[in-house]
Amino acid sequence: MTPIRALLALTLAALPLALTTTPATARDRTPTAEEQRLDRAAPQEILRRSGFDEVAPDFARDLAGVRSAAEAERVVRRDGGRLWRRAVDRVQGRGPAGGDLSRDDDRPLYWARLGMTRALGEWRPGFPLSEARRAELLTALERGSRGQDSLDLPAGKHIKRIVVTGFDPFQLDADVRRSNPSGAAALALDGMTLRTPQGPARVETAVFPVRWADFADGTVEHTLLPVFRPGPRRVDAFMTVSQGRVGRFDVERTNGAWRGGYPDNANVSRTETVPVPAGVPTPRPQPQWTTTTLPYAAIVAANTGPFPVRDNTGVTEIPAGATTPVVRPDGPTPGSTARAGGGGDYLSNEIAYRATLLRDAVGLKVPGGHLHTPVLQFGPDNTDPATGRITDPDFVRNRQTITAQVRAVLTVVAATPR
Repeated sequence: MTPIRALLALTLAALPLALTTTPATARDRTPTAEEQRLDRAAPQEILRRSGFDEVAPDFARDLAGVRSAAEAERVVRRDGGRLWRRAVDRVQGRGPAGGDLSRDDDRPLYWARLGMTRALGEWRPGFPLSEARRAELLTALERGSRGQDSLDLPAGKHIKRIVVTGFDPFQLDADVRRSNPSGAAALALDGMTLRTPQGPARVETAVFPVRWADFADGTVEHTLLPVFRPGPRRVDAFMTVSQGRVGRFDVERTNGAWRGGYPDNANVSRTETVPVPAGVPTPRPQPQWTTTTLPYAAIVAANTGPFPVRDNTGVTEIPAGATTPVVRPDGPTPGSTARAGGGGDYLSNEIAYRATLLRDAVGLKVPGGHLHTPVLQFGPDNTDPATGRITDPDFVRNRQTITAQVRAVLTVVAATPR
């Protein structure tokens, strides 16, 4: 999200929205950097060829009939949740495809959500609604349409409970056609039951934005905390997933408390120590490093698919008493300051750091950590974003292969004894 979106839902979006006394303004609202990409030819074709081009107009019509802030909240939560379920159903083969775009595609969800956020930003109700209340509605829409508020883990000792997270497409100014295999895998795995020698494992998933501000506001912690706390539906394993390097998977051994500043989907940069949001459990003082508890040796040894899987132990650190960063292939040294985890210094590293930091804060003793997928590439005759097609057989096959291998890696995780 951009800085103009002051997301305020740091209470798991559970509180009702109160009617405000500040009237809605009539001024034009400037679309966000992400929303401005929506009108390009490729996003419109993706929406049209999946049937998701109707999502934002339908949502705008629903908003037009709203007569109170409480009703607005109900509509936003309902329509946001519907979009997530529709995207999951399409990827998993339920219901109509809506067009000829491959069902495994994660991009219709991303672009349809942006159409909805733009409609919500432009909506001018006939009753008082402050910009703060509109921001709360936006948070509810984001959470619902990402599966963040619907992690439905079963209770009982007969089944394991696993949470997997993915990401939106990113680097879209370089190529607006891009997909993110981690998001595609999340859609493919949501609600699935894996069969392992240790018994069945239920998988629930969510997708996260590629935006620094959302992470600083606590979107990761507020999504994971309810399933990390003690209780009958507490997770038995978790795995954050993102797109990483060309031609390989990486199990990231160590995560660092550093943001390296690469621009996000909102064209915003952040270079700083990872900020921990107020109001969530966290170790003090804040550690520079966290470590995976995924069964990395078993994952690397397993035959999970065609891509090699590496146990990535490297980091970049400033050694204790020094001022210059150095690369450490075997992990950090005592007292060092983080400059990059195994997964780098972008939001892939940050979601892994935040999830494992929260794990440690609440005393969760389960397998958990980060998996980087190979880069999803278009076919060799379709690499130019200026003239290329939105999809091709190689592109689809690569995404399906990556998703299948993510599932195989997750099955290894699920088979880890309690």
